[in-house]
Amino acid sequence: MAEEVILLDFWPSLFGMRARIALREKGVEFDMREEDLSNKSPLLLKMNPVHKKIPVLIHNGKPVCESLIMVQYIDETWGPESPLLPSDPHERARAKFWADYVDKKIYPALRTIVGEAKEAAKNEYIECLKVLEGELGDKAYFGGERFGYVDVSLIPFYSWFYTLETLANFSIREECPKLVAWAKRCLQRESVAKSLPDQYKLYDFILSSRRRISLNK
Repeated sequence: MAEEVILLDFWPSLFGMRARIALREKGVEFDMREEDLSNKSPLLLKMNPVHKKIPVLIHNGKPVCESLIMVQYIDETWGPESPLLPSDPHERARAKFWADYVDKKIYPALRTIVGEAKEAAKNEYIECLKVLEGELGDKAYFGGERFGYVDVSLIPFYSWFYTLETLANFSIREECPKLVAWAKRCLQRESVAKSLPDQYKLYDFILSSRRRISLNK
């Protein structure tokens, strides 16, 4: 019997992008179902009754929620020959630390900029990106030569760069050139290119719904 893989998602979702990238990295065929977040489907409410948020990965009828947990689940379930997380326990813990840093530092600053474009939030966002750029160093990807867990966790935020730069009047390329070069490398991967939305389409969407936008994790 063929596996059934469904992804309940919303195209601008940073966290949905993570799941899309991970699934495509593993070559997993999936049915992406767009959710109307103002009128959530009965399936979403059934599969994520606690948080009632996207994304939700449904594998053979069983739900997996929270994007970083989903990426790890995808990594452990499919394609062991091309792992996203390192096998070494310390390197594995280190990758999880930086993915957690993205969620706890980068995401809150992004939300503040989109909501109010405060100068302090912009400066905090830049400083957080610089910390990540320092961790990247001269490596091709955060884990070295192999595209992996931290890259999957962070690269969706690149799709929001144009919006943030426009709303807050700054240049991420000038502030963090190595990080932008890393993003360009990631975009050369089919899994990333197919999963990230057009930056200008995203900007138009955010402008039209800025007061009521809900960034679901």
